[in-house]
Amino acid sequence: MQDQRNLLVFSGNANKPLAKSICRELGVRPGKAMVSRFSDGEVQVEIEENVRRQEVFVIQPTCAPSAENLMELLVLIDALKRASAASVTAVVPYFGYSRQDRRMRSSRVPITAKVAAKMFTAVNADRVLTVDLHADQIQGFFDIPVDNVYASPLLLADIWRAYGTDNLIVVSPDVGGVVRARAVAKRLDDADLAIIDKRRPRANVATVMNIIGDVEGKTCVLVDDIVDTAGTLCAAAAALKAQGALKVAAYCTHPVLSGPAVSNIGNSQLDELVVTDTIPLSDAARGCSKIRQLSVAELLAETIRRIAFGESVSSLYVD
Repeated sequence: MQDQRNLLVFSGNANKPLAKSICRELGVRPGKAMVSRFSDGEVQVEIEENVRRQEVFVIQPTCAPSAENLMELLVLIDALKRASAASVTAVVPYFGYSRQDRRMRSSRVPITAKVAAKMFTAVNADRVLTVDLHADQIQGFFDIPVDNVYASPLLLADIWRAYGTDNLIVVSPDVGGVVRARAVAKRLDDADLAIIDKRRPRANVATVMNIIGDVEGKTCVLVDDIVDTAGTLCAAAAALKAQGALKVAAYCTHPVLSGPAVSNIGNSQLDELVVTDTIPLSDAARGCSKIRQLSVAELLAETIRRIAFGESVSSLYVD
């Protein structure tokens, strides 16, 4: 094994189980840091070991509460840079605010993904490592290198194991996800593809209008990057079952699962929702029999190792 004495891994409070799993995969101990709050709620950080001239990775998804977790991450990076770390890579398994990546028509709204990206430059982060950005072009908002790795190998392996490819059809829950769904279908022996044509009357409410493709008697696999309130997936499952689908499973990288998501899933015609641990599950989500979680720890650990030792990251995805 290569010398890992100069590789340190720290984490905030957002997803400590994932951070510990990554450390275990790397064969390193978690870095020692105190991350807490002052009496007024401000983030308090102190690095409790020497990081001078070390290659440091900070693991922290910016999931809910997004503002608090983002601030924790930024303050941790600042503390490490001021402690003379050779480099600091922000490992952000789920990059919050990524869905606000453009202005719709003439709306007077911010491009929050750009605002968040600029914050990493402000604290002198050297690199960002993330999983399944909502839109690949968000990488262009950063002035530092960004490695956007994909959970698709993990999800594909599970689809092969759980459902095989016979009588399988991959379904995009909306027109915007067709490229992602097509890529998954291609890796599943070039499986058939269906598309859900939906209309969204207001935020977090989706109405299924039409299914493009023949799903009768087939096992449908919905693929998406984020599952939030699960309204889209649940409505899609109902529409697919109404068209004669035999079984409907959904594979989503990031389990945001806000608001009524867990009850929506439990009461839906969705047979199974498979997610990763980029975001920790709530107690309610863990208790839902329809939700199953896979771990990205091995994927992120291998990516971290390659970054630390100057190896190719893109070759992880070459057949």
